[in-house]
Amino acid sequence: MTRMQKSLVIVGVVLFLVLIFAFLYVHRLATQALPDYTEDVHLQHLHYPVTIKRDSYGIPHILAKTEPDLYRATGFCMAQDRLWQMDLIRRATQGRLSEIFGKDLVNSDWLLRALQIPQKSHRVWEASDESVRTNLAAFADGVNQYLQSLEGRLPPEFAILGYEPEPWEPEHCINLIGYMAWDLTMPWNAEIALYKITRKLGPEMAGQLFPDLEHQTSVVYEDFAAGDSELRVRDLLLSAAEPLEELGITVFDGSNNWVISGDKSTTGKPIFANDMHLGLFIPGIWYQIYQSVEGQYTVTGLALPGQPFVVAGHNDHIAWGMTNVMVDDMDFFREKTDAQHPDQYEYLGKWKPMDIRREKIRTKEGETVEKILRFTHHGPVISDFKHLSDEVLTMQWTGNLFSNEVRSVYLLNKARNWDQFKDAVSTFNSVSQNIAYADIMGNIGIYCCAGVPVRKKGDGYHIVPGWTDEYEWDGIVPFDQLPHSFNPEKGYVSSANNRSVSPEASVQIPQWPAPNYRIDRIREMLNAKDKLGIEDIEAMHRDHLSLLARDFTPDFLSALDGLSDPTTQESKALEALRTWDYRYEPDQIAPSIFEQTYLELMQNLFLDEMGDDLYAEYIKVGYIPRFGMDYIRRHPDSPWVDNRDTEPHETWTDQVRAAFRSGVKRLAEQYGPDPDQWQWGNLHHFVLNHPMGKVAVLDKLFHLNRGPYSVGGTSHTVSPFRYRYTSPFDSDYGSSHRHIYSTANWDDSKTVIPTGESGIPASPFYCNQTDLYIAYRYHDDPFSFRRVDENVLYTQQLLPMK
Repeated sequence: MTRMQKSLVIVGVVLFLVLIFAFLYVHRLATQALPDYTEDVHLQHLHYPVTIKRDSYGIPHILAKTEPDLYRATGFCMAQDRLWQMDLIRRATQGRLSEIFGKDLVNSDWLLRALQIPQKSHRVWEASDESVRTNLAAFADGVNQYLQSLEGRLPPEFAILGYEPEPWEPEHCINLIGYMAWDLTMPWNAEIALYKITRKLGPEMAGQLFPDLEHQTSVVYEDFAAGDSELRVRDLLLSAAEPLEELGITVFDGSNNWVISGDKSTTGKPIFANDMHLGLFIPGIWYQIYQSVEGQYTVTGLALPGQPFVVAGHNDHIAWGMTNVMVDDMDFFREKTDAQHPDQYEYLGKWKPMDIRREKIRTKEGETVEKILRFTHHGPVISDFKHLSDEVLTMQWTGNLFSNEVRSVYLLNKARNWDQFKDAVSTFNSVSQNIAYADIMGNIGIYCCAGVPVRKKGDGYHIVPGWTDEYEWDGIVPFDQLPHSFNPEKGYVSSANNRSVSPEASVQIPQWPAPNYRIDRIREMLNAKDKLGIEDIEAMHRDHLSLLARDFTPDFLSALDGLSDPTTQESKALEALRTWDYRYEPDQIAPSIFEQTYLELMQNLFLDEMGDDLYAEYIKVGYIPRFGMDYIRRHPDSPWVDNRDTEPHETWTDQVRAAFRSGVKRLAEQYGPDPDQWQWGNLHHFVLNHPMGKVAVLDKLFHLNRGPYSVGGTSHTVSPFRYRYTSPFDSDYGSSHRHIYSTANWDDSKTVIPTGESGIPASPFYCNQTDLYIAYRYHDDPFSFRRVDENVLYTQQLLPMK
């Protein structure tokens, strides 16, 4: 063997050993935090043994003799499965993300610190009942005891980012509720676009593009009668919040719920359905859990990682679930200040001192960034984040008012009837939700639980003077005056982020409601039969029929009638639209043709008037562009129809034909010349993205992301898989869970989430419900002890310390 050959052998051996070492190191990082679900563990402060039974989906069923023991075990279990996700969300609530991700998130951290979520959490903690405080403290203790037991064997994200988690504190559980309230505040970007379009094109044209409330006649509670600087500050808030979305921690948005009464149910008792529509990320936002305190109560459903109580679910007596009300619960004030005394502001003719807080952020890069945060009685001085024409602008938000959602959720877990339900949700103010209800006695209901500002003057859409009390809030609408419905004659209640009340109602809800397409389809199906069973509710969850498409397609076809010299592709596309049943099934080509035509038409109608930048901003605003499209469909003589850059004058028919032809051409260019290749499932996918999955090497080493998965539906179907108009047709949003609860027999209930119970990528429970989810199947959600025991895969005992 020559010297060169020997050298090559040595190099080869070294490289082989390096690869082996690297593989073993990555494997150890990936698997070292995998819990042993069968190992009995002794815990301090435990009074009695606690049994944890996990089923084939890894869902813990926790059986305890006392509440503190139950919640201590809950903290232990949740940390086993979601420790890094819990820490990530906690850091978001504290404004400490740049410590682990770097200086790109500094502006997001300043914004989050200005919200003072931990400060409000402390006030809630101080005002909470002893039982709530005891149970939150027990949960935190369970998290910390599990953290100590790891002895450095942390989930891989901690090693990758180079830090260790701090101990959990009880108030961190309350922080999470505050963050929910902020994320559900609707919607800065809609108001930004509204302002810009109004400024450029005038109020008449702008008014045609935004919610036409007079046309939105489907309401939740049918029987209930009871400036330029603003643009810039909202732009600032939006830009500061955008990085959070990439981390999978800004997710709360739309939802569906409906409940049918026993008179309308084949079981003779109410059936309850809920699916909250949130971002599709991994780990998922929900933690499935079953909790039982011997002789007191049993509850099952969904908890938020880092918070011990079931947010949506059922106990022995009642079921509940939520949809977003879409309340406009934020105002901006222009404060009057003196350059010689910049930390004072004038109010009612007197100078008052601002509240000053000096904050420091130490970034991952090792830099220390300092900032002074100022506050008036209205709220934080938002203009301090960026120089805004020497103006001092403050933000008033209902999330800074006292509310106690953690009390609400705790009491919901134990409520037995409508009166106890109402008492529980009466302090649910900041996280504005329509909370639906059913019980084993046959009652159904729904309550608008929202912090609705009572504005002395103004509409909430414009900056107002802060030096007078003319625009102050007279608190929020009292709970007993908020819309609600109990045992309505029609035999069901339902909501889908639609308008809350009619214009004649005694209390109005300022909001940005979703279009009626989902709620009208839900009610169409509810009214289609005299009685419905669980199988009918399942069919509703997987319904892909679009009322938007049913409204638009006949108008499209009318405009396309007599299309001159259609190509073979256009002829086939026309035939697909003519025979379409308006369902967004993965194997159909008509949805693809319709959606591409719709997108092309939107661009044809709006781009010439708005210009590139404003159009790009407008189509980012979720469902809002659909209001403009529907208005123009119903008013084809609108000035939006004509392209001001061309001659001659274009009509609705001209624009539809041009959109159809360019849409067919684009589909052929992107997906192939044969229209059979344009099946909706070939275009429409979603990926479950991990917050660190954008780093390709990490994704490959640890298998962080999962997908893509082909799906049907779209944002305006009851089964919602939304894509953004800025990036068709990849979905990033859908049902974050589906559950069906049978009050006649809780054991007949069903549920599913898009991901799995564990947040550890190497776990078999990381993504083991996804196949069920995309197939619109469920797993059983047993409630009786007998049925729970039939599904046990692992049993673990938590024992008092000897």
